[in-house]
Amino acid sequence: MDRATFACSTAFFRDYSSSSQGAFCLPGGHVDFIEKVESFTYSDFFRDYLIPNHPCIFSAKFTEDWGCRKNWVTWDGKPNFDHLLQKFGEAVVPVANCDVKEYNSNPKEQLPFKEYIKYWKEYIKNDYRSSRGCLYLKDWHLNRAFPEQDVYTTPVYFSSDWLNEYWDAIAVDDYRFVYMGPKGSWTPFHADVFRSYSWSANICGRKKWLLYPAGQEEYLKDRHGNLPFDVTAPSLQDRSVYPRYNQSQPPVEIVQEAGEIVFIPSGWHHQVYNLEDTISINHNWVNGCNVAIMWCFLQDELAAVQREINEWKDPMDDWHLQCQLIMKSCTGIDYKEFYNFLKVIAENRISVLENGLDDEASAKNTPKAAISTLGMLHAVFDLKRTVKVLTSLSANEDFKKLDLTSLSPPPEALLHHLKAAIDTALL
Repeated sequence: MDRATFACSTAFFRDYSSSSQGAFCLPGGHVDFIEKVESFTYSDFFRDYLIPNHPCIFSAKFTEDWGCRKNWVTWDGKPNFDHLLQKFGEAVVPVANCDVKEYNSNPKEQLPFKEYIKYWKEYIKNDYRSSRGCLYLKDWHLNRAFPEQDVYTTPVYFSSDWLNEYWDAIAVDDYRFVYMGPKGSWTPFHADVFRSYSWSANICGRKKWLLYPAGQEEYLKDRHGNLPFDVTAPSLQDRSVYPRYNQSQPPVEIVQEAGEIVFIPSGWHHQVYNLEDTISINHNWVNGCNVAIMWCFLQDELAAVQREINEWKDPMDDWHLQCQLIMKSCTGIDYKEFYNFLKVIAENRISVLENGLDDEASAKNTPKAAISTLGMLHAVFDLKRTVKVLTSLSANEDFKKLDLTSLSPPPEALLHHLKAAIDTALL
């Protein structure tokens, strides 16, 4: 995107508060359907969906060139088991049992992919019944395990992806997943990791989504403050158990067809059903539009840990450190790693602003190439949002109680560098 086109989107320089994103309510449950690729720009998506935190659906035209849509699907729209076995038969995959509740999710096991496909075929032949239950292949890091495969290309609308940019940089994890499951498989009520955005593309099959705008989940909690496992369960009508359920809005319902992409806003709780044998590609991602929501979520998570182990505060010398360790074990990140996350994102953008992009980097599928594609003003927007969150983190009392000597550069120095880079870019 060139500078002139990007400058047209004045939303980059408006001061949106994170609270405005959580209060949105869809009139009549309407969700926009984006039909044409050629008439829908990144600036349109940024202005109309990312910033206001609105869901939308992209038509199948946005995925029609993907390798997986051509090769993973039979002529009649079913999963191409033979092709999948040929390409991935020896892989080991995570599989959840949709018929069993374990805490507030389904228990998982690791299975050879070829065993799962054998189960799936038998499940279909047996009229979608099995003594093993309804098994759902979920959260498979296929892109990481098979990087050479021509599976899909991330649409430009979702390319400002800080989560995967950071976890790719430290080579530890990623938030790109493949889901495969038979008709009747489902995902219980939840919000996505770190209250991130998510996008989900159906390669084949159909899904039904039940979406609740951020904040609505408060009305769905039981008298102990716990969210329901199944938001459609009759027990939610029992006011003695769910005292505020009658104050909740009906969910926004989406039926997603093959090839379509659903965009799920940050912090929206949802429950998902496979109406047919279905394969989907899913990403979780955070960027400058919702990083403040991620930071609020981390503060809430730490506060919950602190309440749980408050009785040990006085006898435990390293109580604050233990709280961070527990939070990281539950959420996958602590305050010091969150600082490093912000640092990596900021330094990538500063590098592009200060040094430009060399020919080799621009030709590759790299974070810096993505930054360059979206434009220098987008990099400035990212840095401005990072400054706000980093300033809040640096002033946070729980953060200041940690041993910060290992952080390089120190938060004050990074903030100074960030502000200087922004000032220079806007000259």
